[in-house]
Amino acid sequence: MPKPASARRGAAAAALSLLAGCAVGAAAPDAPAADDGRDARLHVVASFTVLADMTAEVAGDDVLVTSVTRPGSEIHGYEPTPDDLRRATGADLLLVNGLGLEGWVERLVEPLGLRTVVVTDGMASLPIADGDARNPHLWMSPRAGQDYVHAIAGALAEVDPAGAAGYAARAERYAARLERLHGELLAALATVPPARRLLVTCEGAFSYLARDAGMAEAYLWPVNAERQGTPRQVAAVIRAVRESDVPAVFCESTVAPTAQVQVARETGARFAGVLHVDSLTTADGPAPTYLDLLRHDVDVVVAGLTGEGS
Repeated sequence: MPKPASARRGAAAAALSLLAGCAVGAAAPDAPAADDGRDARLHVVASFTVLADMTAEVAGDDVLVTSVTRPGSEIHGYEPTPDDLRRATGADLLLVNGLGLEGWVERLVEPLGLRTVVVTDGMASLPIADGDARNPHLWMSPRAGQDYVHAIAGALAEVDPAGAAGYAARAERYAARLERLHGELLAALATVPPARRLLVTCEGAFSYLARDAGMAEAYLWPVNAERQGTPRQVAAVIRAVRESDVPAVFCESTVAPTAQVQVARETGARFAGVLHVDSLTTADGPAPTYLDLLRHDVDVVVAGLTGEGS
């Protein structure tokens, strides 16, 4: 049972001093707290920018949606800051991806007693390499993105039953846009010649999109939280690139591409661009929305693997 708002505020205040000494990373853009008298709307906090953008599409203008992390933030190893606690205090709902993506989320939830929904609960997921862990990046498939949208609508309706019809209607419209985008992306990826259909990235975040498109993948590390770029990891990817003779390799925006640049140098492949996965960009960047993120990534991959723009 979530704590009353007054109790959450007291717990948050007690926790601020503990976080102040160890907080790193960036907080979400400033937004008025739902209980400070400045904004009476339902306040929903999402753990990262991609999820916040989906939520805003489903929620509509009558809900205040904020993200814990800012555009460009690395979410796997994020540490909640005192400002995160202040902004989330009094929130009606926290939405998280789950599947190990946000290992830090308990440090945000515990002091505030936030009502929390894991949007991937019940979704079919792929394993990471040969271990028991699951790949958390389901949103990189527009088809799975539709499941997110409906899960978000259901979570909002639980908190605000009066708005359920509106949430459901917006979710259906948004899911239809994702279904159209799914077809567009697969058509674009189908132009990659069969001999070049290996997607080489830093993080293994493209398993769901690669599955949808019938592509193979190779990556330096499974998830950014475990990134190392060890000589063994780099050598394995170099071997895969040489064996496939793939012409291009890529890396995600929230990590340094140093190891992948080494792969390109050793194999003669081209480092063909930056992909966006765990974070949106600011409005003037190439991926300010979830739909833009998917389009941008596929455009970069297709250009790299077909030789366009080289």
